[in-house]
Amino acid sequence: MQATIVLLPGDGIGPEVTAQAVRVLEFIARRAQHTFHFQEYLMGGCSIDRYGVALTDEALTACKAADAVLLGAVGGPKWDDPTARVRPEQGLLALRKGMGVFANLRPVAVHPALVEASPLRPERLAGVDLVFVRELTGGLYFGQPKGRDIVNGSTRAVDTLEYFDFEIERVVDLSFRLAQQRRKKLTLVDKANVLESSRLWRQIAAQAAGRYPDVAFDTLLVDTASMKLITSPAQFDVVVTENMFGDILTDEASVLAGSMGMLPSASLGSSGPGLYEPIHGSAPDIAGKGIANPVGAILSAAMLLRHSLGLADEAQAVESAVHRAIAEGCRTADLGGNLTTEQMANAILARV
Repeated sequence: MQATIVLLPGDGIGPEVTAQAVRVLEFIARRAQHTFHFQEYLMGGCSIDRYGVALTDEALTACKAADAVLLGAVGGPKWDDPTARVRPEQGLLALRKGMGVFANLRPVAVHPALVEASPLRPERLAGVDLVFVRELTGGLYFGQPKGRDIVNGSTRAVDTLEYFDFEIERVVDLSFRLAQQRRKKLTLVDKANVLESSRLWRQIAAQAAGRYPDVAFDTLLVDTASMKLITSPAQFDVVVTENMFGDILTDEASVLAGSMGMLPSASLGSSGPGLYEPIHGSAPDIAGKGIANPVGAILSAAMLLRHSLGLADEAQAVESAVHRAIAEGCRTADLGGNLTTEQMANAILARV
């Protein structure tokens, strides 16, 4: 097959880990006789420096026309002024909205060989294998009005938490279908005891549950969920939640796997290309040192193969190679090892 993949390496360690994911995709293409065309664009802080915006219209147009988009990471101290008119994260929000990718899938599984890398006791990690589905284009990050003004001599900041029923319905429906393919359990995380938006989430999810009688459905308040994610994470199968709760909880869940560098994600819409990225940030403290963990980016490339290109066998080959490399002791610094970014990718490629 032929496919066009847009690369947005971004800032910090983004270019380093993206480069290794591209090596894996190129290897897969050669071995399976596919043709992948790569197009690279700036995004985030580097785009602000060059163009004055975090994401250019040209880059967004290319992303929407591609078969898939692979993103590294954006941001860093250089662009971290809270009063700045343009920030790297604006590019990320514009990309998600522009591509119409409303559901962010973040799988979290604990590799047996990495149990000791997690701060949790080993018995709490047994059987952990869950997927977060985070709504990605609504909620506080996109609601209007948003901004600051002066009221009676005091500065007021306003963010609006807003959801429409159709935004909730589509991500909940996707979550139920995903649960059907797994262990048939779906948990909605909300704050329905306080927020009207959460009460709408709960109402719509309960109605949808009637269409999926084979899936066990329950709800948890976000504060309770954050506790149970640490005390009994194996109870979760598929977890669906709104944008900000998902942003926070998935970073919390990363400690289960031992490192944020291990975890991939896929952002999907009803149609069109998917957006794939490791969940970690730009890690400016280690950028340029060649020690970043490329596993999250490589597993994101595997998700790209599966969800956007329909290449399930190739995706499984990459995932199995990652599993074997870790099982056989290959480690970057974040996991207590001494392999460089490139050496870790070499170890994975040798096992594909």
